[in-house]
Amino acid sequence: MKFKTNIKCGGCIATVTPNLNKTVGENNWQVDLNSPEKTLTVADQADEKKIVDALKEVGYSAERI
Repeated sequence: MKFKTNIKCGGCIATVTPNLNKTVGENNWQVDLNSPEKTLTVADQADEKKIVDALKEVGYSAERI
């Protein structure tokens, strides 16, 4: 599952890490900061709404692509 996000840097990743680890599990996600969409890739088939909500809780957005 891939999402376009507004995560821009390592500091942003540090902010979202606790929520994403809780939602989809540690090592089950990654953010490609080099892509124009700052793509979040989630390895397992987690609930899309839970992922979006987990990011919203800490001030970030995600749109499934």
